[in-house]
Amino acid sequence: MKRSRINVQRRGFLKAGSLAVASLAMGSRAGISLAQAKKPHLDESDPQAEKLGYKHDATKVDKKKSPTYKPGETCGNCQLFQGKPDKDEWAPCPIFPGKQVNVKGWCSSYTKKISS
Repeated sequence: MKRSRINVQRRGFLKAGSLAVASLAMGSRAGISLAQAKKPHLDESDPQAEKLGYKHDATKVDKKKSPTYKPGETCGNCQLFQGKPDKDEWAPCPIFPGKQVNVKGWCSSYTKKISS
């Protein structure tokens, strides 16, 4: 009797696990993670953003205030950008925890992405 009870519990666990894996796979194909969906966009007036000279549009960076900026540098080609530059308009950045930055944005923490 014990053996059949264990098998029933195991089958239930395997069924639930299979459904969970299938759901995760389907969710990841939707193109945006749940973590990304819940994070708000970084506001340029955020104290941390102001301190690092963050702009949603890198072409609007004040070159006098941010002398390290070079044309062509954007969050999308920064090593810290945690999205896919060709697909994600907004994505998380560890410099601004809990917020998303614009793929066309820039801040003074910019680090050129190393090609592999």
